[in-house]
Amino acid sequence: MYPYFSKWIRGHRDLPLRLNQWCNVVRWEFSNPTPFIRSREFLWQEGHTAFATKEEADEEVLQILELYRRIYEEFLAVPVSKGKKSELEKFAGGLYTTTVEAFIPNTGRGIQGATSHCLGQNFAKMFEINFENEKGEKAMVWQNSWAYTTRTIGVMIMTHGDDKGLVLPPKVAITQVVVIPVPYKDANTQGINDACAATVKNLNESGIRAEADFRDNYSPGWKYSHWEMKGVPLRIEIGPKDLANNQVRAVRRDNGAKTDIPVANLVEQVKDVLDSIQQNLFETAKQKREACVQVVKTWDEFTEALSQKKLILAPWCDEEDVEKDVKTRTKGEMGAAKTLCSPFDQPELPEGTLCFASGKPAKKWTYWGRSY
Repeated sequence: MYPYFSKWIRGHRDLPLRLNQWCNVVRWEFSNPTPFIRSREFLWQEGHTAFATKEEADEEVLQILELYRRIYEEFLAVPVSKGKKSELEKFAGGLYTTTVEAFIPNTGRGIQGATSHCLGQNFAKMFEINFENEKGEKAMVWQNSWAYTTRTIGVMIMTHGDDKGLVLPPKVAITQVVVIPVPYKDANTQGINDACAATVKNLNESGIRAEADFRDNYSPGWKYSHWEMKGVPLRIEIGPKDLANNQVRAVRRDNGAKTDIPVANLVEQVKDVLDSIQQNLFETAKQKREACVQVVKTWDEFTEALSQKKLILAPWCDEEDVEKDVKTRTKGEMGAAKTLCSPFDQPELPEGTLCFASGKPAKKWTYWGRSY
């Protein structure tokens, strides 16, 4: 699209230019396929923007990165670190790359969640994207690009899933509540089914995404497993005792906790439980992630932490040759270690701290590890 930028942008009044698109991408160079994470074809959202000044471009880079953090943490309940990629890992041709990095404790691998790049004026030079500024002088635009893909879904699945199947955060679950009738022998089956239908209607009208499973060729126990595998956040069961007591039984997918909810307080309590599930998923994931973070200061500590599948925070001299050397020295069956990002939230770096890999004076703290 950049050849068109040079046609669309003529003067400062044409700026800023902001484009957003969803498209499918085919990856021609391809190895180690992983569903969602790395597949031949994937769907992504990408933004392309142009500004008159570097300051405007810098500001937007961080605005977009914050939006991506919110998608992960507020909707998918996945904790991420905001930071900057190294020169070796940044987007080729860009000025600098910022990222939100997730970590999968079960596999001990980091994963790039989404990126927001400042392209600088490199592409403006290449495609002659110029404009006349307010002084009547010819100037080049400053460009950004940013994107996230369907790997986002894979990150969510790996962060929350368990041996029973998916675990979906309520904010993004298509079905937030499934209602299952539990009729016993000689029970008032019609009355139970009517109560289930009324429960779904009540929840739907209040904005909660609910549905009932009335299939009579499956047992209630089979249905429990079926909906657990699909990751539905909350299961509501209604049996003869619940019908008699004018209540429902609610079972959480995240921790299996069961509570009896009076029909009179149904909507309010279900909303509270869904909010609690959303928060608990995030807090649990955050605790697991933080338990994997290991601060190291020497090469021996680094290799030991790497063998234990840790997310490693180490002081680094910020030299490309050292980063390449770390990759070479850690290459193996599991893949080489590399920089994931240098977090914006930097711990204190005491004067005299040395790089863990080179022994030179350290300039920053950086996350290292194996990645997808």
